[in-house]
Amino acid sequence: MPASRFAQIGLLLAAVAAGHLLTAVAGKAFFLTQLTMSAYYTLVIVGLCLLMGYAGQISLGHAGFFAIGGYTSAILTTLDLSAWQASPLIGLLAKLPVLTSRPDLYGGQVLTVQPWAAFVTALAITTVVAFAIGVPVLKLKGHYLAMATLGFGTIVSSIVLGTQRFGAADGISGVPAFSVLPGLSVTGGSSSRVLNYYLAWGLVAAGMLLLMNLIHSRVGRALRSIHGAEDAAGAMGVDTARYKLNTFVLSAVFAAVGGVFLTHYNGGIGPSEASLMKSVRYVAIVAVGGMANLWGALIMSAVLNFLSLRGYFGTYDDAVFGVILIVIMLFVPEGVLSIDVKGMMKKLLKKGKSTT
Repeated sequence: MPASRFAQIGLLLAAVAAGHLLTAVAGKAFFLTQLTMSAYYTLVIVGLCLLMGYAGQISLGHAGFFAIGGYTSAILTTLDLSAWQASPLIGLLAKLPVLTSRPDLYGGQVLTVQPWAAFVTALAITTVVAFAIGVPVLKLKGHYLAMATLGFGTIVSSIVLGTQRFGAADGISGVPAFSVLPGLSVTGGSSSRVLNYYLAWGLVAAGMLLLMNLIHSRVGRALRSIHGAEDAAGAMGVDTARYKLNTFVLSAVFAAVGGVFLTHYNGGIGPSEASLMKSVRYVAIVAVGGMANLWGALIMSAVLNFLSLRGYFGTYDDAVFGVILIVIMLFVPEGVLSIDVKGMMKKLLKKGKSTT
């Protein structure tokens, strides 16, 4: 592995530490909450960037995968299994490190699934769903593919909004902390704010390292060939269907990981996480950063999600991301980081001299 990739990850971690230092110096430690949430949304963005920018497959359903991960973990870790404790299956699971007994909000004891087991289950379900959706859907191209993934996202949104077990419009609350390591739990408590900030961005750094290795490998070269000319790649022996499906599943898993961690961090999840506008927002951020630019997508995700979570866009939040997507597609389809500022300045200077 080239040392430059480690250097890039080192710069990311240094920027994360600098962000913590700036918030501490400015007396804005509460900003870490929104920055932590932005990190979990960034996992969705970089996974989608791989799918769109390298495999050339657009998805308007990634909010659905985010919701599948979050809702699965929320349901399993809040469902009280005490009433079925006498059953053989629950008795067996209770002996294994799968179930745990914890106090509820009213001082009683509830028997629920361990967050780790819920996390693994959420990723397994997401993988199965992504595979089942990807096999038929990825045979489509262009706007047909976009419409099919939009349909999937709409189905997930309708289910979570209309099902009482999923909390309907209220969502699910009371999700417990996720103990990742001894003394380190994913929770929104102010006492754990700094640790959770570094945990979230450490997870993003690990995901970026995985994706950077992937795109610089034989798999990455195959994906770029598919994006450039799928028919030609297939004629040269590239198994285009398999590569597209695997990339789709991997990007869905990234979204589910973000969904699980953000759900435990917030202590709940609502139907807005599965909405169509969430999927549009993810696509817009990838477009702003650059379709095939992981670092651009990461930077734009951190900035735009932070601004949105802090409420700077007000009631026009969704409209802002819609406008951003239109403007980027019209004027800078390669992303804002592709703008040649130096070249533009030279042109402006030459035009100024010619007019004088």
